[in-house]
Amino acid sequence: MNIIVSAGGSGGHIYPALAIIDEFKRHEKNLKVLYIGTHNRMEKDIIPKKGIPYESIEIYGFTKNIKRDIKNVFLIRKAIKKCIQIMKEFQPDVVIGVGGYVTYPVLKAAGKLKIKTFIHEQNSRPGKVNFLVSRYADLVGVTFKSSMTYFKKAKKVLYTGHPSLDNAVNVKAFDKTQLGFSPTKKLVLYVAGSLGSSSLNQKMIDFLNSDLHDAYEILYIAGSNVNMDTFKKQIFLKKNIKILPYFENLPSIIASSDVVISRAGAGTLFEIMGLLKPSIIIPSPNVSNNHQYFNAKELYDKKAIEMMEEKDLSKENLANKINDLLHNQEKIEELKKNMLEYKKGNPSFKIYEAIKELIK
Repeated sequence: MNIIVSAGGSGGHIYPALAIIDEFKRHEKNLKVLYIGTHNRMEKDIIPKKGIPYESIEIYGFTKNIKRDIKNVFLIRKAIKKCIQIMKEFQPDVVIGVGGYVTYPVLKAAGKLKIKTFIHEQNSRPGKVNFLVSRYADLVGVTFKSSMTYFKKAKKVLYTGHPSLDNAVNVKAFDKTQLGFSPTKKLVLYVAGSLGSSSLNQKMIDFLNSDLHDAYEILYIAGSNVNMDTFKKQIFLKKNIKILPYFENLPSIIASSDVVISRAGAGTLFEIMGLLKPSIIIPSPNVSNNHQYFNAKELYDKKAIEMMEEKDLSKENLANKINDLLHNQEKIEELKKNMLEYKKGNPSFKIYEAIKELIK
């Protein structure tokens, strides 16, 4: 079987794409995979390191810069032509889009060549590209049941869950002592997404510089786009705090943590669900369709997470919530019980089976 996979821009799209690829590898002995991504985003480094053949296209997201957007229209047309040529040579049985603007020319090319297409939407509110191409895709997979209503014009919509759940369920916990942490103290993990959040990092400085967290340890993953030198200069680092820009195998360190503080990217949310970790979710207010808020709200309404909007974040509020989740056993058990609903199933295998049926 030959498959082309496209996803890009952030780990929230790239890692579920990798989970789907891994599932295909488990079942298809003669599988050939080709990944199409951007020439300048994080997938261009992550995917080749995994040993997956990679083709890049030049394309950018639309902005309010008229000159750049006009240029981008021509780049999209050029990218579609390049993708058509790639597909004629590679002869894929299916083309899989897992989010990000890079997927538009890929899926458009597949449609022109009448190749079967599958797209997956990770968030509760669909991204612009997935919403746009869903009417042409042969099958749409969704993480949240509530988002199925946004794809009324799609040929077929399937509730699959989030592929990153599978990686979390089977992950081996990282030995936190390798980072200099105590084997016995509680560990609070903070992660602001693969790229980071400058607004949230600034708000967290007051908390990190306080004495409100001396009873436990903190691993603070600031994000790969954050200037670490500038950020660290603003913090009076104590022995109980470690700061990293990025962590390669995030589920493994989530598994080693007692409480997780995170943005509401769907991948991280479902890794938390899979590992049954008490969490405080702070949705980013700076994303399309405010989708992180709705991701978190669905889980909060089910009492599977604690949620705090960024505007309400203060060092005192955060410290109180952390202490509650570290010591309130009744609250911990309630959260874990409600997380079990989202731990069910095997999303990557469900996607694999659906695509196999699609290309019969």
